[in-house]
Amino acid sequence: MMQENTKEIMDLEDGGGQVNYVGIMGKIVLGIAVVWTIFQLYMSSYGIMDAIKFRAWHLGFLLVLGFILYPAKKGKGGTRTRPTIFDFVCIALTIVSMGYFLLTYDVFVRERYGVNVGTDYLMGGIAMGLLFEASRRVVGNGLTIIAAIFLFYNFFGGYIPGTFGHNGFSPERVITVMFWGGQGIFGTALAVSATYIFVFVMFGAFLKNSGFSDFINDLALTIAGRTSGGPAKVSILASGLMGMMSGSAVGNVVTTGAVTIPLMKKTGYQPKFAAAVEAVASTGGLLAPPIMGAAAFIMAEFLGVPYTTIILAAIIPAILYYATLFMVVHFEAKRLGLSGLSKENIPNALKVLKEGGHLLIPLIVLMGALFTGVTPLFAAIWALAATVLASWIRKSTRMGIRTILASIEEGARGAINVGIACAIVGIVVGTITLTSIGLTVGNNVINMAGENVLIAALLTMVISVFLGMGVPATAAYIIVAAISVPILVNMGVPALAAHMFAFYYAALSSITPPVALASYAAAGIARADATKVSFESMRIGAIGFILPFFFLFNPVLLFDGDSVGASIFAGTTALIGGIALSGFLTGWFVGKLNWLDRSLLMVGGLLMIYPDLMISAIGLAVIIVSILLQMRNVNVKNLLAKEKLSGGEKA
Repeated sequence: MMQENTKEIMDLEDGGGQVNYVGIMGKIVLGIAVVWTIFQLYMSSYGIMDAIKFRAWHLGFLLVLGFILYPAKKGKGGTRTRPTIFDFVCIALTIVSMGYFLLTYDVFVRERYGVNVGTDYLMGGIAMGLLFEASRRVVGNGLTIIAAIFLFYNFFGGYIPGTFGHNGFSPERVITVMFWGGQGIFGTALAVSATYIFVFVMFGAFLKNSGFSDFINDLALTIAGRTSGGPAKVSILASGLMGMMSGSAVGNVVTTGAVTIPLMKKTGYQPKFAAAVEAVASTGGLLAPPIMGAAAFIMAEFLGVPYTTIILAAIIPAILYYATLFMVVHFEAKRLGLSGLSKENIPNALKVLKEGGHLLIPLIVLMGALFTGVTPLFAAIWALAATVLASWIRKSTRMGIRTILASIEEGARGAINVGIACAIVGIVVGTITLTSIGLTVGNNVINMAGENVLIAALLTMVISVFLGMGVPATAAYIIVAAISVPILVNMGVPALAAHMFAFYYAALSSITPPVALASYAAAGIARADATKVSFESMRIGAIGFILPFFFLFNPVLLFDGDSVGASIFAGTTALIGGIALSGFLTGWFVGKLNWLDRSLLMVGGLLMIYPDLMISAIGLAVIIVSILLQMRNVNVKNLLAKEKLSGGEKA
């Protein structure tokens, strides 16, 4: 039953379970994956092609594999020998429409000077219809419906009264913008999917199959397994490290949660708490460098900055996120009186490093390349090659031909979901450009907020979380970045802080009810109520919802201030504040907290997070007062206990 529930959540994340083919069709799928991977790696490194043609090739592969691997009807996955007739029709139309685009694009640009003919509109319409069908299968109904609403808005804006109405556009005009231009389907989102995202997803697949995930689990056990509430801390370390590489909250839950959640339950944590810890830790992987979620690469493109700038900006918030979560489970363990795992269940640290330490080489190569000025594409390709070479150091991790081919197929399959999401969200971005609805929404939000940045930020948070319900974080971020981020920027918020603000809430939608896919996946493994797990996830992951407001108003937490020293100081004070908030969230610090102690920790913690010397000093004083009161309460309780004991002895 547990496996069925988890599978349902995985299916919900990608719109339906992938089909596994046997026989000749299985070999054909592998062959397509290999050809696609070779093409992508070559074009991402040394190949030369018009950017829009490269994106068209990428979309063509996405659609073909999407129709082959994802069933038209949800729940009709499993094992097959061949696709259905409808699948073959969709594949044939994909080849015809995308082939037509690739063969006639030069004529369209150089000979017809951007003027479309009837066949252009027909093929563009067919391709758009195929994209919606692929999105329905692969991504699910949520994002597909959102894209459809935006598409119809282009046509029927004339029937909408008031501010949001417009004159409406003809089908020919819409197809031209969405398919034949560079602002719709073939825009920035698909460009990033065709380059950074594909290569990094492939790198993650190779890293996983090299034995890296097993090494991370064992390493986390040696570090935190024997401490109070050890399994929960192991979950945080393992999920965080894996999440940095995978960029998928739900995939991370299923990978590491299958081991850590049962361990947490066995130690004494409630099922809902164990599931929530795993969900929050896995979601944090999207926010933690070096790879983060796919949206981080799109953010770098939107901002026009090196990817290393995004990495640096994410460091302090990620540390605060995980440190606070770590202390939450520590205080919860203290409150419940839980111990760690026994010594015989903990692997030997030296043995773990000896047998798997070489698997860290690809990460060293990746980080070294990024910070020496190499582009993320070349850095990922070098790291991918280093993964294979490093695996050969020891026989137990050596990747042979079969493992390499399996990694290629797994990486190609993994790229489909985010690639289709990036393509369909191009419809949304194209509509925003064509109809100027982004400007309209911005003006209305500014009118509602009265130029108050806090109110505008709250509205942006609501939009981000709402759009993220059941929608991939990447797609949610792109939509919010197109609609809401310009509002914050126009109100004086630095662009980097505004984009990180939207990115955080798009990612945290994975643990935010009513549709919290990471929480649901963890609940399936823990056999707990999904709604209760979602609300528990919000409680213990509260720091993630709080932090964006602080770096929005003072970007020094993003290394976007006057000096590195100021950022480190702000990060240190915020860390103290995060620890205090951990006590507030669990009701335990020096000992069990009463309402006054808990309130003081909350106030002091929030003040410490705000990057200002005077405010942080006040926050520290409040925390110290709370600690002194707690120590007095503990001493009083100990004294009363001694008096009671001595009284009993006299009696």
